Amino acid sequence: QVQLVESGGGLVQAGGSLRLSCLASGSIFSINRMGWYRQAPGKQRELVATITRRGDRNYADSVKGRFTISTDNAWNTAYLQMNSLEAEDTAVYYCSAANTYGYDYWGQGTQVTVSS
Repeated sequence: QVQLVESGGGLVQAGGSLRLSCLASGSIFSINRMGWYRQAPGKQRELVATITRRGDRNYADSVKGRFTISTDNAWNTAYLQMNSLEAEDTAVYYCSAANTYGYDYWGQGTQVTVSS
């Protein structure tokens, strides 16, 4: 089992920055990919960024060049640095961790609101 707790969300003006954190606990050794997803009101949950233990990163086109995903060396915390935020980035952001069996764990989400 893996537990994920997100933090760092809040209200920011357009053009500003936020850094989200995701603290993982439990069977961290089994995690081989961590990611961030978001869901805006009335929309489906969408991929924002993922990172593998090999260091491979994948970003949604809408955030490339603005967002950066990273982890600490112990792989118990994942980060999402968000710069040049836009009103369209407003959403609940969820942390995800996938284990070696392909099972996905999810955090409870953190709200990000960008005012224009």
